[in-house]
Amino acid sequence: MALIELRDVSKIYVSGDTELAALKNVNLDVEAGEFIAVTGSSGSGKSTLMNIIGCLDQPTHGTYTLSGQAIAGLDRGQLATIRNHFIGFVFQSFNLLARTSALENVELPMIYARVPPAERRKRAREALERVGLADRMSHTSSQLSGGQQQRVAIARALVTRPPLILADEPTGNLDTKTSESVMTLLSDLRKTGITVAFVTHETDIAAYAERLLVLRDGQIVRDERTSQQSKEPT
Repeated sequence: MALIELRDVSKIYVSGDTELAALKNVNLDVEAGEFIAVTGSSGSGKSTLMNIIGCLDQPTHGTYTLSGQAIAGLDRGQLATIRNHFIGFVFQSFNLLARTSALENVELPMIYARVPPAERRKRAREALERVGLADRMSHTSSQLSGGQQQRVAIARALVTRPPLILADEPTGNLDTKTSESVMTLLSDLRKTGITVAFVTHETDIAAYAERLLVLRDGQIVRDERTSQQSKEPT
């Protein structure tokens, strides 16, 4: 059974008398442990696709199954529960609390998941160690570089131990060397069995993935396995 199954998924936005089809009858299967890049020009539907996969939005038509559970028709509370347990999010802008330590930022998702304080602290420390920030736990966002902030964001995505991580332009605000480091980290996470899907408009970043999805006008126009293996930073 695939981790992600989309069947004839469409998303239609209505404004007055105008309808815009952001996705058109998309079919997609993603197995556990895949490392996928989602690309396409602005307005191609890639963000809409990721929002539906991330349970941030619902399809207008079609079905979405995540880890065997039907998602379509669930209410906001049910969707929030699924996000808390199944999905970790990494954003281009990091979305960290500025005056809060790295450790406290990583603890936040577990507060919503009602994890006891001692367990929260333990798991947050482990997640930061995993991304190479054992010596930066007490630093606030303003005391961290862009790459370190993105590593905190990845640790925060990992801390609830989700089977799926979704990253939206995870290297968009980073220089080349730091981007390589972040992508290698995401690749290493995939090797532990976590499914990773990321949106990018950069060809060299998409090349880290082992599967490439290209969207155009709300449809997947290319879905191919890449021959290139994940790179190591130079």
